[in-house]
Amino acid sequence: MYEMKIDLRVLDHLGIKLYSNAAAVLSEAVANAWDADANNVSVDINSTSIVIEDDGVGMNLQSINKRFLFVGYDKRKTEGSKSASGRDFMGRKGIGKLSLFSIADHVEIHTNSGHDPHAFSMDVSDIEVAISNDAVYKPKPIPFNGPAKGTRIVLTSLKKRGSGQTLAALRKRVARRFSVIGYETALGDSFNVKIGGALITPSDREDLQNIEFIWQFGDNNIKISSFPKIRKSIPLSGEVSESNPGWRVRGWLGTAVKPRDLKTVDSGAINGIIVVARGRLIQENILDKLSFHMILGNYVTGQIEADFLDIDSEPDIATSDRQRVIEDDPRYIALLAFLRRSLISIADEWADMRNEARGKEVQAEIPALKNWIDKLPTGQQTAARSMLGLIQGVELEDDSDRRSLYKAGVIAFERLRLQEASTQLGNLRELTAAKIMPLLIDMSSLEGSLYRDIVAERLEIIKTFTNLVDENEKENLLRDYLFSHMWLLDPGWERATESPRMEQTLKKEYREFASDLTDEQSKGRVDIRYRTNAQQHILVELKRAKRVLSIWELAEQGSKYRDTLEKCLRLQNGVDYTPNISVVFVVGREITGGDAERVAKTLATFNGRVVYYEQLIQSARSAYSLFLDSSDKANSIDNLLKTLSL
Repeated sequence: MYEMKIDLRVLDHLGIKLYSNAAAVLSEAVANAWDADANNVSVDINSTSIVIEDDGVGMNLQSINKRFLFVGYDKRKTEGSKSASGRDFMGRKGIGKLSLFSIADHVEIHTNSGHDPHAFSMDVSDIEVAISNDAVYKPKPIPFNGPAKGTRIVLTSLKKRGSGQTLAALRKRVARRFSVIGYETALGDSFNVKIGGALITPSDREDLQNIEFIWQFGDNNIKISSFPKIRKSIPLSGEVSESNPGWRVRGWLGTAVKPRDLKTVDSGAINGIIVVARGRLIQENILDKLSFHMILGNYVTGQIEADFLDIDSEPDIATSDRQRVIEDDPRYIALLAFLRRSLISIADEWADMRNEARGKEVQAEIPALKNWIDKLPTGQQTAARSMLGLIQGVELEDDSDRRSLYKAGVIAFERLRLQEASTQLGNLRELTAAKIMPLLIDMSSLEGSLYRDIVAERLEIIKTFTNLVDENEKENLLRDYLFSHMWLLDPGWERATESPRMEQTLKKEYREFASDLTDEQSKGRVDIRYRTNAQQHILVELKRAKRVLSIWELAEQGSKYRDTLEKCLRLQNGVDYTPNISVVFVVGREITGGDAERVAKTLATFNGRVVYYEQLIQSARSAYSLFLDSSDKANSIDNLLKTLSL
């Protein structure tokens, strides 16, 4: 004879250890109250007990024994798919009542169908004894202390998981698990749930409280006027599969202003999409299953009502705790594909709306940016607002860095405008002042602003030199900076370029440029470099700071340098080539053998000149400071950049 026995571990798996939190357990009790046609459910919690009461149809003795105490009772198979008042049943597996034991060791049931009150208690320890002895477990009758009609459940001997959340947190978490709480049902009645005396309402849905844009599937079932942060609602088709017309969804997807808005203390992380079937949660977060990696995924939350996942004629798709579904079911696979398509389809629209909204916020925050946008051509203003909005939406640890990003964004935007202006200038078919002048003004305006930034940066470098007192420190700093910043010698040499090949030739073929000379041979040289700027050939020798040189030594060296470089250039370009060569000596000490005028005249014979360390620094600072002073009345872009730098 064959026989099957149920081990105590089944009770553990289906009840005591199946549910991980109080919100999930309370959801089972709320679902049972819905199925019992209750209009009101209350949950009262203190340190020693949890009391759940509803005003539903209650239970008589037959209902208690053949339905409630029958673990695995299939309500829909026996009673149909709807309650007496026409509600779609939420329950299906008949094991939800075991969830009570996951948060309490002692459970009392007080139930009244209107004229036949009953009350009994159940203890986990007594159930364990009965199962271990292969006996039928019989709950203990107790005095009735329940409602005139409905059911009261009293939980005592609470476990830690039953009291680990605040009442506010439980209200918010239970609110997200049902689509019927706080709303008028399709039958015209209402289903109200109170926790700790406070009614759960749509305002407890922190996901709805924190969204900015919402996309609604099917009927517009969310009244956006109740949620002031929502800027816009966009309708979407709820058709999941063309080949299965009955597979349709309702519900919504929403986006928050910032990802951190979807991380709340009470509701936990709400950056996810829950799936509801028959009014209650069936998938806790389907977003994790979508393999969706676009930036939109960090901002999205939502609720999808997919009743086709829980059809009586189809196999039960829910797992035992009704918080997840069987993932290889064709219905679930179709829903995944549908939601992924939906997210992809709204990604660009969301980015545009978000950037536009953030752009408006920036303009209100920084009036100078609004003035800049207002002066742009009408066709470019939307793009500029979007650019600023994109920057405003960037998550930064230090929000003070955002102004630097705005500044970089304005410069980048104006660079693109400059390129466009250049293209327009090149494409002009008719050269008239009226057409050319606006383009040239735009170009010079931007160039002036950009150059002002360059000058300001260069003055910072010059300031570094100015603060140095020691001659050797100045020599070391010049060695590191001078040859890569030729504008220190002459603002016109800012685009001077290297010629490694020419330098190698000079050092290899001509002793004067060798790098292995003795100190005496090099006359105290730090380095010598060759540069070109347009058609000008430049030789710059940096002398040691403490080296004292005579006018005759410099004249001899300078003439050799010029003659050697000229010879090398003619070998490359032909004997008729007449190069424009400049020789510059950068020295630390005053030249002996004559005054400044005589030194200048002597070196001019080979187009040479002397620049002293201090003279170099002072002249550069004077030239660039003069530019900044003269640009104080600069254009609006320049003023904007200065404002953003404050």
